[in-house]
Amino acid sequence: MDQNNYSSLHDFILLGFSDHPKLEMVLSGVVAIFYLITLVGNTAIILASLLDSHLHTPMYFFLRNLSFLDLCFTTSIVPQMLVNLWGSDKTISFVGCVIQLYVYMWLGSIECLLLAVMSYDRFTAICKPLHYLVIMNPHLCLKMIIMVWGISLTNSVVLCTLTLNLPKCGNNLLDHFLCELPAVVKIACVDTTAVEMSVFGLGIMIVLIPLLLILISYGYIARAVLRMKSKAGQRKAINTCGSHLTVVSIFYGTIIYMYLQPGDSASKDQGKFFTLFYTVITPSLNPLIYTLRNKDMKDALKKLIRVDYESTKIKRNWKS
Repeated sequence: MDQNNYSSLHDFILLGFSDHPKLEMVLSGVVAIFYLITLVGNTAIILASLLDSHLHTPMYFFLRNLSFLDLCFTTSIVPQMLVNLWGSDKTISFVGCVIQLYVYMWLGSIECLLLAVMSYDRFTAICKPLHYLVIMNPHLCLKMIIMVWGISLTNSVVLCTLTLNLPKCGNNLLDHFLCELPAVVKIACVDTTAVEMSVFGLGIMIVLIPLLLILISYGYIARAVLRMKSKAGQRKAINTCGSHLTVVSIFYGTIIYMYLQPGDSASKDQGKFFTLFYTVITPSLNPLIYTLRNKDMKDALKKLIRVDYESTKIKRNWKS
């Protein structure tokens, strides 16, 4: 019988943590809290950096893109995740799963490449400060962002199409709480070595090569910082780069664990928790990491809060 006849399914059943209902209840609360933090924190960063003219620089242009990306990334995943964790109906339509898989891979790939672009921005600012605004001009920044989104879309289309074309032989049980690529690969009823090698190869291009470029950039940055005579300049450079390096460490650490290791080397539940970490918790930490270590961003947020407070006060006076 033709295996392709088994490839299309009307819906999938997301098993999640079905064997642990109490754990699902706790996780749903945690996910909802972190999602709210993500929405508030990243929206605040976007508004503050747009409204404060001092933050109209390449660094904050990329930071706004990162915040916007985190908002899109979590919003494409969390609602379905909460439905899976809260409700008794664990099904997701085939079309819904396909859309989630493509968007999930697309936005995840963007973050990998965007963090590399941000490291190049920091390298230029610290190692070539006199030429920074000439090199990182608005036209180049926009071209880099378009390139990042385009490459990531191509990666998503290739990997997801290969995965979805695998015959399922009637198996529609996904041992996860979202349609993630490794979970979809595991339900295939044929040898998946070719697809797994494709995932690994593209993973090297999208994950390891950008990570290598980030490490090289920070090698040059560290040398430049050590040569600085001004202690204030050193502290400012360390604070700015420290925020980015913290985000890189958290995000890439979990991604490498999930996608660049042998398929059977970790337990199923470990993979689910790591997915939960980099899809929900990491995007909520980014605003905190960047604002706590960045004086300019803290000042911009204070202005935003002050403007909001004054506008609320004016409205109250008009009503009274």
